[in-house]
Amino acid sequence: MAIGKIFDALGDPTRRAIVDRLRQGPLSVSSLAGPLQISLTAVGQHLQLLEETGLVHTEKLGRVRTCRLDPTGFLALHNWVQDHRSTWERGLDRLGDLLADSDEIPTKGRL
Repeated sequence: MAIGKIFDALGDPTRRAIVDRLRQGPLSVSSLAGPLQISLTAVGQHLQLLEETGLVHTEKLGRVRTCRLDPTGFLALHNWVQDHRSTWERGLDRLGDLLADSDEIPTKGRL
């Protein structure tokens, strides 16, 4: 999963609103479109991108397309954050150690 595409998908406020609404549970495309005040076609385009990134899964039963969150994209996002978090924490720990060591070194004019 390309993490850049996930960030691009979530960078759009309409797509974030769709994801937020789907946190409550599966919804039809028409249910998603109503509060967003956009056309069914526009919702479909947003859903297509969300589906390509693994954030949403849609399924058509008869005439109704139902949407739900898909854990695949969120797992990729979680893993990316965890990998980068570890790197930053190690760097900050080293900086903290360096600063602690520098406090122990007497400097000219300091008591």
